[in-house]
Amino acid sequence: MRVNATVVPKHAFRTALAAGFVGGNLSSFVKWGSEILFPPREAGRIAPPFAILKWLGLGVEDMTYTFTGHVINYGVALMHQGFSIVFGLFYCLAAVSCPLVTLGQGLAFGAIVTLLFHGILLPLGGWGPPLWQISGHEAFSEVFGHLLWAWTIEIVRRDRMGSRPRAARS
Repeated sequence: MRVNATVVPKHAFRTALAAGFVGGNLSSFVKWGSEILFPPREAGRIAPPFAILKWLGLGVEDMTYTFTGHVINYGVALMHQGFSIVFGLFYCLAAVSCPLVTLGQGLAFGAIVTLLFHGILLPLGGWGPPLWQISGHEAFSEVFGHLLWAWTIEIVRRDRMGSRPRAARS
């Protein structure tokens, strides 16, 4: 008796790693860009990456450099970039063996990440307010930004791997 199984070639995982790394980096800049048009917090509220770094006991206030007269916090920037890369890698690797993760061209993934982080993790850690304490503008910004973020990862994944994860039937 023969069992049909999908065998995923090793090169698919290597390609997924590359796609996740590139997609994670690119999508981070897309998310930042969306925050220029639609700021994700009311004025004066601390950014969650800043709060997390402070909670970890790191001197986040001193993690700065100046570029064209603007003070940039590289700790927050690196955390933002790292988050995006880790989730880009996870998304692309998961898509190889579980194409359901790409539902809605990655938009479902983006919505789930938004809910998990902004609805559960950040409030539990004390790094962000609970959902019922944020304005509609903040909610719109986070959802819109994360949807664009996830879609960007999917666009890179499709470019590198094709519209469906590659697998060989045995």
